[in-house]
This record gives sequence, structure tokens and C-alpha cells, in this order.
Amino acid sequence: MLKIGKLDSDVLQRIVLDKIRYKRREVKTGAGIGEDCAIIDFGRYECVISTDPITAAVKDIGRLAIYVSCNDIASNGIQPLGITLTMMLPPGTTEEDVSTIMDQAAAAAEIAQVQIIGGHTEVTEAVNQPVIVSTAFGRAFSGESQSAHDMRPGDCILMTKTAGLEGTGIIAGDRREQLSGVLSEEELAEAISLLDQVSVVREGVLAGEIGTSGMHDVTEGGILGAVWEMCHIAELGAEVYEEAIPVNPITLKIAEHFSIDHLRLISSGCMLIMAPQEKKDRIMDAVSAAGIRISCIGQITLEKDGLILMGKDGERREIAPPAADELYKVV
Repeated sequence: MLKIGKLDSDVLQRIVLDKIRYKRREVKTGAGIGEDCAIIDFGRYECVISTDPITAAVKDIGRLAIYVSCNDIASNGIQPLGITLTMMLPPGTTEEDVSTIMDQAAAAAEIAQVQIIGGHTEVTEAVNQPVIVSTAFGRAFSGESQSAHDMRPGDCILMTKTAGLEGTGIIAGDRREQLSGVLSEEELAEAISLLDQVSVVREGVLAGEIGTSGMHDVTEGGILGAVWEMCHIAELGAEVYEEAIPVNPITLKIAEHFSIDHLRLISSGCMLIMAPQEKKDRIMDAVSAAGIRISCIGQITLEKDGLILMGKDGERREIAPPAADELYKVV
């Protein structure tokens, strides 16, 4: 029986990706482990497409549905243009519920500067809580999309914002009563407000204008899962320094209370940026000037050197492939 959450990488490869046999020459980038987007050749331009579900969050589902797919488009260094929303709603859903979801989605779309261009909405007994699948589209000149295939040994691993950002906001919103004795009201409010930072479109576009060796929106599997996925694509290694990974103290309190690993907690709002040494400072300066926290947390190495997390205690630990997100242990 499969575990709740995203399929393990080896299972995904064996029972899903290996089944895809028919290929089109127009598809420049197709389905693959760690690939945020598909890229289709349209001659002078290429169309960049990403789709994602929101299943674990309820209170902010409309907002997160916009950000999760737009963030993937931004990980290619380009601005998302359009997005579709498919909403599957459980029996008992009211007009007010749908209106609230769409108010959230419309506000988030305005912030991300993306137009909601279509979708589907239905009430069905197939779900017991709202599920939204969003598909975002972007456009770039042919060859301009940025990819982890461009990574090279020596590239700096940059990270925006703080680890576990989205997971912290979701847990605080959906488990508020359980956290009332762990966090103060001010801390609970701050944790929930972290969801205001879930978009990475600004930093993605800024870094893309300078040029990167690939970017990755940090979703299920957290920071360490995202590093593993990018290195898997590029067939390279990495050395990540735990001490350098920024984390909000409130995230640490929540992680300790629920006995979860904040480095494996869904972190939409964080962007991993692989920066060539000669562009590292320019990227960090541009992102910082936009008021976005950015840190250097490690570097890319040769594949033979492995994927290593240097612990705060100085111990070298292997970074394992991403599995079911820590969020599913809580919500």
C-alpha cells in the first residue's frame, strides 16, 4: 500500500514515468523526477507549463493554488502569464465557501501578475475536503528557460527566505488549538502570516534576468528534498551546511512539538538558486534589494562526492531522496 503524500522517487520512476513511451519532438522537457516544468517548442518561443495540486491546506487553498504553479514557472526564470484552476469540492460546500476560495485566488493572481484563464468547478462525493489543481503557463524566447541541466561543480547553492515556510503557515492555521500551549498568540499570528511570502515569482524573475544554473521552488520534501532533486537531474553532488540554512524560531518550535524535520517540511516561498560563482554576488544583491532574504547554504560538487549535509555537530550525513512530506504527519 502506498504512503500518503508524494510518491517516493524510485516508485514514481518505476510505475509512472517509465510508462510514458510516446514522445513528441516539440517537447523539449517532459516529465521527470525533479522537473518543475514541461517546455514545448513553439518556434521563436517556448511554452513553459506546470501543474500542481493543493490537498493538505484548506483555509488558504485558493491563495496557495495560485502560488504553487506560478512558482514553478518562475523557477525557469520567467513570468507566469495564465493559470487554470480545477476545483473539486465536497458535499456541503456553500456558495460562500466557493466565493472565499475565489477571493483568495484572485488576490494572489494579482500579486503574481497572472491571469486566471479557465478551469472547472464541481461538487463531488469523490473528495471529503476541497482539492484544487492549478496549471500555469509562461512564455520565453527559445532557449532562455533555465534548467538544472546547466548546473556545474562549484556553483553556489542559494536559498531565499526560511526553511519550512509554507508548512509552518499551514500547520499553524489548521492546528491552531493544538499549538495554543506551544506558541503565543503573537507567534501563531506570525506563523500564519508566513503564507503571505509563499510566492517566489519576484526572486525567480530577478535571478533569471541575471542568469542562473537552474532554480527550484522548494515544495514537498523541503530544502533537502529540493537539493536532491536538482542534483538528480544534473547528475552532480552537493555539500550543504545545516548551520547556513535560515529557519524561523517559530518553525523550530512547531517542528519540535510535532517531532518533524523542518528541513524536510514543505517550503513553498523558498527558491533554490544555483548560481555560477561569477554571478553569485549580483544575484544576491538584486534579490536582497527587493527586500527578500537570501542565503548561501552550500555548493555543487562532483557526483562521486555524494550528496552531503554537514550537520551543526560537524557530522557528515547523506541526503536521502525525498519521500512523503513531514506535513502529512501533522495534517
